[in-house]
Amino acid sequence: MQLPSPEALLRGRVVGAAEGIYNRQKEAPGRTMTDINVTELAATKITEILAEESKQESGLRVFVQGGGCSGFQYGLMIEEAPGAGDRVIESNGIRLFVDPISIRYLKGAQVDFVDSISGGGFTIKNPNARSTCGCGQSFTTEDTGN
Repeated sequence: MQLPSPEALLRGRVVGAAEGIYNRQKEAPGRTMTDINVTELAATKITEILAEESKQESGLRVFVQGGGCSGFQYGLMIEEAPGAGDRVIESNGIRLFVDPISIRYLKGAQVDFVDSISGGGFTIKNPNARSTCGCGQSFTTEDTGN
């Protein structure tokens, strides 16, 4: 199986924004719903990509930005260090960097990796997503209407 290229990761190859609507997370022991977590499979894939790029000490920026049909879309990017004001979260050995605005929309979210016949990619299961567009790449939240 071929891993997504770092370029695909940097372009935010994120699939299935709609999954957050149907897969509400339950709080795990020792973890709060304000945390973002990374599944074991996603952590393995991220670790492989970081090793491939000789960036084992880097982390993964997870962010939300305006765009897409529904108002918001996800982004993922490899970064060497957190920015000023970032929240740093460690999950399954992966350091996540999240800016103060994005954390509002990502509370309780889960970064996962899915592999299918049509290819693999990272997905974010987000309990804050209330609706998505038809392509599943963007989402709306209840508190903003965007």
